[in-house]
Amino acid sequence: MKKSYLLIVSLLCVLATACNPEAAKEGEDAEASLTLYTHRHYEADQALIAQFTEETGIAVNVVNASADELILKMENEGEQSPADVLITVDAGRLERAKSKGLFQSVSSPVLEENIPTHLREQDNLWFAFTKRARLIAYDKERGMPSGIASYADLAAPEMAGKVLIRSSGNIYNQSLMAGIIANEGQEGAKAWAERVVANMARPPKGNDRDQMKALVAGEGEVAVVNSYYLGHLLNSDDPAEVAVGERIGLLFPDQDGNGTHINVSGAGIAKYAPNKANAVKFIEFLSSPSAQALLASSNYEFPVNPEAETSALIASWGSFKEDTMALQKLGEFNKQAVLTFDEVGWQ
Repeated sequence: MKKSYLLIVSLLCVLATACNPEAAKEGEDAEASLTLYTHRHYEADQALIAQFTEETGIAVNVVNASADELILKMENEGEQSPADVLITVDAGRLERAKSKGLFQSVSSPVLEENIPTHLREQDNLWFAFTKRARLIAYDKERGMPSGIASYADLAAPEMAGKVLIRSSGNIYNQSLMAGIIANEGQEGAKAWAERVVANMARPPKGNDRDQMKALVAGEGEVAVVNSYYLGHLLNSDDPAEVAVGERIGLLFPDQDGNGTHINVSGAGIAKYAPNKANAVKFIEFLSSPSAQALLASSNYEFPVNPEAETSALIASWGSFKEDTMALQKLGEFNKQAVLTFDEVGWQ
């Protein structure tokens, strides 16, 4: 365990000042700094942090590691933790951190105005600042198979051997399944998963980009992917990835039903945050229209602030109805989702 902590410390990414969590904990420059624990690793995030520091004078000490590592680190640090803000992707992970008592509630009129109710925890323990839609992709040269308009259609007998999707260990699939359980009930969700397994084009493997590459290679006829991965393919430095992206079409499922499943990146104030006021300012900054627009244009994620401008690429995918269930349900039903995957043999 100690080795993993040393590894985390070695991954500290210094953006504005030398990263020194202990100094922050002791109050050195406490009024002008905060410590951010984050699972995200995008250039857009680094640009935003630099902009925040320039605008406010608040230095941000960044600790990068996996979500599980950061959550475990905060648990073990307890009251001595230097963390002010935890950022991670997926509502299920945010709920996991909440269940371990790692967040504190925040009262912020700015956040309540900028972020719709279903995109923040009901007691304001965490707040989403970007959205990803879980979509059905197809090869534009071959077209979408007929009759596909919803997640339920992926389970149709006509889709046997045609569905590409990653493993049950992936948190995006777990949250999709948790959402189906919340909307359709346990038995309906299990029946859906059982039939999707029977329809898979191959055993689950790879990430969302790999599903789209396999789709274009003709290994299947539809792929389940998060929206922003197409943006990364189209803007890749690898011409082969750009070529794959240019052949991908996207369908927003369930437009006549509950709406398309979405997931989020979100942030919460650490329970023992040494610099709470600065931490609140930082999350408020992330929810601002300008920060939201940068995330949309650079990382191809949907803004959560309705007043934010989206990018031309995202706009080209079209508008859609999203599932507005309270996202904390994705965490509440995560365990059932994992057990259901195991029951139906989803690898």
